[in-house]
Amino acid sequence: MVKLLELFITSSKPVVEILLITSVGFYMALDGVNLLGQDARKYLNNIVFYVFGPSLIGSRLADSVTYESLVKMWFMPVNVLLTFIIGSLLGWIVIVITKPPSHLRGLILGCCAAGNLGNMPLIIIPAVCKEKDGPFGDPESCQKYGMGYVALSMAMGSIYIWTYVYNLMRVLSNSPVETPPSVESNYDSYKVPLISSKEEEEDNQKAGRWEKVKRRLVSLSEKVNLKTIFAPSTIAAMIALVIGLITPLRKLIIGTEAPLRVLQDSVTLVGDGAVPAMTMIIGGNLLKGLRGSGMKKTSIIGVLVARYILLPMSGVLIVRGAYKLDLVTSEPLYQFVLLLQYAVPPAMNLGTITQLFGTGESECSVIMLWTYSLASISLTVWPTFFMWLVA
Repeated sequence: MVKLLELFITSSKPVVEILLITSVGFYMALDGVNLLGQDARKYLNNIVFYVFGPSLIGSRLADSVTYESLVKMWFMPVNVLLTFIIGSLLGWIVIVITKPPSHLRGLILGCCAAGNLGNMPLIIIPAVCKEKDGPFGDPESCQKYGMGYVALSMAMGSIYIWTYVYNLMRVLSNSPVETPPSVESNYDSYKVPLISSKEEEEDNQKAGRWEKVKRRLVSLSEKVNLKTIFAPSTIAAMIALVIGLITPLRKLIIGTEAPLRVLQDSVTLVGDGAVPAMTMIIGGNLLKGLRGSGMKKTSIIGVLVARYILLPMSGVLIVRGAYKLDLVTSEPLYQFVLLLQYAVPPAMNLGTITQLFGTGESECSVIMLWTYSLASISLTVWPTFFMWLVA
């Protein structure tokens, strides 16, 4: 068993890295520097959405996932989906209790639903595997299989974020705007029908109900962006799965002796810029949030309780229950990754989503600051308990 102090240092490393890069983005957004102003963050955010993010997903997934490993890890997509569903329910409870402004409801629900299934496990798993007396056996095999688990986790998390969370935040963040009545409508309201009958009243009521249903359906369809089902990150994950699962394509692109290895190396090089770019955007938005944010303290506390207490507790029940029902293998590292998915802080992609919407950027940065500042405690206590549980 890894000692508590060593585990604390290991778990704190990714959190400290993110906070340091956040401070760089904060500095670049200062008025005196002005290298990461509002327009610059918008352009950088588009680059992350269309280039950096898909490259990161594609390179990691294609390199780590094979047909054999995918069959073995069939429960992981279900587990990731459960983290989103349970997080959404907890987020809705936070909204009901704290009563935040209507334009921040989507942000709060998204922070509770979407976890950082990318760069956090990418740093935590290799660091844990390097420990000589760790519970996961040989460091090389631990690294190999662990990165495969993390790659699939990251890909599934990205798909759920850009299909489920994105549209959920889009619907909740847009409050309906009432259109003022026109002069003609006021004039019509004063008209008195010459003949009135019960049949005409019933027909008008039916027509009115049908019009209301049609308006609601049209409004919902306008708010839900179905194009995000095929967002760049989702397309990259699909392409990576095809390359990883089809053996001839894999041998052609993946591997040190692959003829087209340069393609994988180039995509990996571009994808490495995703995490620092997203983190600097968060830091730039934080400056605006500190100057004035509409986020209530109770809402922030609610997000912290949901993500760091209630969600990990539910994860223990689900993963251990799945193990008892023989839905999950007895491999400790695999169970550890499944449990870790419930204990990570909110996804960095939420900053990208709020930037795309143009609302809630500063509040998102404030939530990120608190959740990632306290993540060192959560990512020390819970992984220690998880290791004891699965070892």
